[in-house]
Amino acid sequence: MMTRESLQFLADLEANNATEWMHANKKRYESYKKDYHTFISSILEVMKPFDVSLEPLEVKNCTFRINRDIRFSKDKSPYKTNMGVWLSQNKNRKNSPGYYIHYEKGNCFIAGGVWCPEVEELKKIRKEIAFFHEDLEDILQNPAFSKAFGSLSRDENNTLKKAPKDYDINHPAIAYLQLKSLTTSKKIDEKLFSDPNFSHIIGPELATLKPLNDFLSRALATDEY
Repeated sequence: MMTRESLQFLADLEANNATEWMHANKKRYESYKKDYHTFISSILEVMKPFDVSLEPLEVKNCTFRINRDIRFSKDKSPYKTNMGVWLSQNKNRKNSPGYYIHYEKGNCFIAGGVWCPEVEELKKIRKEIAFFHEDLEDILQNPAFSKAFGSLSRDENNTLKKAPKDYDINHPAIAYLQLKSLTTSKKIDEKLFSDPNFSHIIGPELATLKPLNDFLSRALATDEY
């Protein structure tokens, strides 16, 4: 769980997103950071038995910096006012399949899969889908998965309007082949983050994403594409 003080820190930061305020509240930030790391540790403890590929992960592998990259953004606010936790199935791969937990006032969710893979990685994933789409469909149609997450995320920003190069628009898995990101997500109540049993509540739900992540990891592990 996250303490009430830590969540209040994020709320106050949102209202005072400036370097001067952060410097004046350095002790509060350090307390938040410590709580954030403890929170991640509790999640890893629950998740590692569900997915042994997470065993090499340490807390430092799952964190996000609070500083925003503002170089190419019109929004020059220096700090993030949300909190994320990323559990990657392969900490050595730039964009490995994994599990994500997001806290943001009014927008809390859990998610998994691969977001915006590199071109060559996406080629591997599409080839795996093209040849083994029945495996993917079995995963997505599993009652536990479909109840929790429905299907893969799909919107105009992550979906091609036409078939990708080298694929027929009539391919039986064209709906999946058109995706540029292979992810899924589920909204959760922000009050859960204050629940002492957060990790044990969310862990089993995240675990339903393991077959999807395993399918994507299998695709990325091949040297042929």
